[in-house]
Amino acid sequence: MMKRASTYVLIVCCSFFAFAQNAVVADLKIQGNEKIKSSFLKKIASVKSGAPLDSLEIAEDIKLIKRLPSVSHASYQVFPAGDNRYNVFYNIEENFTLIPSVNFYTTDDDEFAYRIGLYEFNTFGRNIIFGGFYQKDIYDSHAINLRAPFLFSRRWGLAANYQDLTTLEPVFFDDETAQYRYNNKSYEILGLHRFDFHNRLEFGVNYFTEDYRFRGDNINNRPELNVHKWLAKGIYEYNNLDYFYHFVSGFRSIFNFQYVTSTNDMLPDFFIGWNDFFYFKRIGENGNWANRLRMGLSTNDETPFAPFSVDNNLNVRGVGNTIDRGTGVIVINTEYRHTLYEKNWFVLQGNAFIDAGTWRNPGGDFGDFSKKDNVKIYPGLGLRFIHKKIYNAIFRIDYGYGITENSTKGFVFGIGQYF
Repeated sequence: MMKRASTYVLIVCCSFFAFAQNAVVADLKIQGNEKIKSSFLKKIASVKSGAPLDSLEIAEDIKLIKRLPSVSHASYQVFPAGDNRYNVFYNIEENFTLIPSVNFYTTDDDEFAYRIGLYEFNTFGRNIIFGGFYQKDIYDSHAINLRAPFLFSRRWGLAANYQDLTTLEPVFFDDETAQYRYNNKSYEILGLHRFDFHNRLEFGVNYFTEDYRFRGDNINNRPELNVHKWLAKGIYEYNNLDYFYHFVSGFRSIFNFQYVTSTNDMLPDFFIGWNDFFYFKRIGENGNWANRLRMGLSTNDETPFAPFSVDNNLNVRGVGNTIDRGTGVIVINTEYRHTLYEKNWFVLQGNAFIDAGTWRNPGGDFGDFSKKDNVKIYPGLGLRFIHKKIYNAIFRIDYGYGITENSTKGFVFGIGQYF
């Protein structure tokens, strides 16, 4: 009796798999989209007319589509079309994609800076990102950015960037901290390649000029520099994130490596590499635990112009604008996000966070990471005002309060989650 039952189950399973293998996609249909071109979505989809019906491919298509900035949510349906052929429907809920960007911050020493911009995330209905920003951080800065990840095919794209960035930067000599007017003017072009659903690569070159001009009375005859440089870069990303509107779950890793050539011995050739690890987990119906770990190293030259910085807008909320530099970095950001109120398109989210980091001094050793002067720990609280139908329409307010020696405190405002 048991043997006959096992045989029956085996026959049913074999029949099911045979049926699934013989099922064919009659047509892939896109519905619900208005601005996104149906031809674009069919171009990037794995499911094609005439191909075998594969539920795993459909599921991966939906995850990919939900990652597009023009899509707030996506789902699918499958309907028989006769003769073991099936129509697959991808149902699209679009985002509004012409988005202003606003970032500004202040600390308890009355420091204030802001950046405003405008970006279209669905140019020509093909998810091409185009826009730019203006920044006021004592000095004026601006940039123009173009990113078309599916320009040539579902796997190949292109990005181009221009930036003219000017800031007041502290440079840390042995006996003083000098203030420089720093300008970086750069031109960059990148090739974009997607290996598969989870893995992608960026690679390209950047030509830029760095200009350091001393501010104030240069009584110690500190150097002023104007240096032309070439930068070769590569970025490798593994992405297994899944989105449900403003909730995120899964793991993501981004490795960034750059090699920089220089025409001045004060700013010698160097390499820099870092990896960002992200982990997100849903907690119940309304909670989201978010984590980012950054680990990075560069050539360990004893230079005041070290590449890793401690900065309000990059890694530690409330710490201030570029308060220190290093040739190595370890930073962890962890926060719990909780939906306090949700009604139709609007979400109010609260968060509690801890930002902590440490840096290796230029020319120092790995023991610098444990020195108390290099460790910064800033817990804090924040709010998020979220529009579910506009891409990245998350206005954030965070207040970080330092608990390590010589700490500051301050607000950080911006568009989008901090990470």
